[in-house]
Amino acid sequence: MHIDWAALGSVFGVSLIVTVALVGLFTLGIVGLSKREAASAQGDSATLAVTGAYACFAACAAAVTYGIYLIVA
Repeated sequence: MHIDWAALGSVFGVSLIVTVALVGLFTLGIVGLSKREAASAQGDSATLAVTGAYACFAACAAAVTYGIYLIVA
């Protein structure tokens, strides 16, 4: 049995980068929703923050769906 260490390292690197990117994107969504809460407390509107948060969550869902597609296909 021969282990291709370069391919294994490549898979590890890509999965690490994608994981960090998804966590960062999800965090931006949470921050956007917290801006909505802060704006509501002050009586302001935070439409841009909420739209950005929903866009972040949609991008996370799309990335997870694409990952599942890659696993199944």
